[in-house]
Parts: sequence; C-alpha cells; structure tokens
Amino acid sequence: MNHFGDVVRERRERLRRQDRRYSLRQVAQRIGLEPAYLSKIERSEAAPPSEAATVRLAGELGEDPDVLLALAGKVSRDLQDIIRKRPRLFAELIRQLKDAPDHAVLRVVREVRDGDW
Repeated sequence: MNHFGDVVRERRERLRRQDRRYSLRQVAQRIGLEPAYLSKIERSEAAPPSEAATVRLAGELGEDPDVLLALAGKVSRDLQDIIRKRPRLFAELIRQLKDAPDHAVLRVVREVRDGDW
C-alpha cells in the first residue's frame, strides 16, 4: 500500500535528480511548510498537511490533487459539498461503483458528462 509520505518523497526525489530546485527545503518553502515538517511527513512521522497544503504540494510535484488527498485520507472540500447536497444518492452511487471495473466507471462518467439532460 502506498503511503502519502512515501509517494511524496519518491516523486520529489525523482524530480530532484533532474532539477535541484526540488530539494526538500526548497519545495517546503514554495508550498509554505517548514522543511522539518515536510521531512517528517515524507518519513510518515507526521500526519499529512491540510487540504490546501496538500493541493499546493500536488501542484508543485505535478501530481493529481485528488490522488494525494485520497492518500492522505482526505476528500476535497468541493467534493464534500457535492455529496452533502444529496448524500443518499451519492452514497448509493459510490457503493454500486465500488467493485465495478475502471472501464465501467468511465462509461458512467462519460454518460453523465455527455448526457442530454
């Protein structure tokens, strides 16, 4: 299982090998975290940062913010707001899609996106 800190460290280190601007200290500075805190996050000694900091970190590392948020055990505020508007419907939808193969989920997404309402 991928842990948030492992994924962040691996991605940052991969970028650092090509660009020195991805040192722990410089990345932490650009996203507004203390380097010591980012180091602890990468070593899974501290909990993942706030949603806002996680989204900034995802942008800095070229990662999908929703993926990093999920690894951090979080759901973005906009998705929470959407679910709160129709909790029963979204809970049922998610439960029904839980074991569906990716291609089936993508089919539902396309239908919703392209549907003529």
